[in-house]
Amino acid sequence: MADIGKTNTLRIVKTVDFGVYLDGGDLGEILLPRRYVPAGAEPGQTVEVFLYFDSDDRLIATAEKPFARVGEFAYLEAVAVESMGAFLNWGLMKDLFVPFREQQPPMERGRRYLVYIFLDVTSGRIVASARLNQFLGRQPAPFQPEQEVDILVWGRTPLGYRAIVENAHPGILYQNEVFRELRPGERVRGYIKKIREDGKIDLLLEKPGYGKIDNLANTILDRLKAGGGYLNITDHSPPEVIAARFSVSKNAFKMAVGALYKKRLITIDDFGLTLIDPLDQTAAAVRPQKMDRTDPKK
Repeated sequence: MADIGKTNTLRIVKTVDFGVYLDGGDLGEILLPRRYVPAGAEPGQTVEVFLYFDSDDRLIATAEKPFARVGEFAYLEAVAVESMGAFLNWGLMKDLFVPFREQQPPMERGRRYLVYIFLDVTSGRIVASARLNQFLGRQPAPFQPEQEVDILVWGRTPLGYRAIVENAHPGILYQNEVFRELRPGERVRGYIKKIREDGKIDLLLEKPGYGKIDNLANTILDRLKAGGGYLNITDHSPPEVIAARFSVSKNAFKMAVGALYKKRLITIDDFGLTLIDPLDQTAAAVRPQKMDRTDPKK
């Protein structure tokens, strides 16, 4: 059966002057307008289409791809506001309707909002809601600590950032564990830190444990190679400098630098880090010379 508000692969049943009709199963035959019909398409062939309602509330198919589908969250711009509700641009010819009761707070034209898209059982329309809590955490979070997950940034709070985990669960990124600015609607990969008793999830952007240090060490090596073998930053640099350049805490940076030093991949002095290349020792000449520290933690 075809699904309204989602992408479907449907069979062409007949052609007409203004397009082709597709087999929508229980939904009946669905028009795909001529401008979206692939060249040479014939009855019996299949096409991939998105199903939604046009401006006359008729079910129609399109080859255009919306910014999000039914059952998904998206950060969309309000392009019109009327007494009954607001309309959001979701990438299709007909804008997405948000009833007034589903707004929180009332929407304003030109601003962007994080919304959930769903099929309203009462009206049969595809609509959106900014009252997100009702769509989150309906099932226990099926995650384990340190598991990698998809994170959608919801917005700022006094504690840090509210987030949506894997399109289904509420979570939070704490301010003291985030080392770069995040924007509402931004999608990032992150990790489960802890699942709380209330079902909310504490999140991390950095991989927990030694895996995080290994990833950061590789990033430092890549930056060294790109910088000609030298970086004017050390494990004694101010935390804000480290956060701005590597988006990590000073402690994580010190551990990664220490790991590289112990593997004899870098040298450290008061000016910066230098890559040790057994085939090319010229990198050390690109910065002022001072006495090497034998222990990067001192």
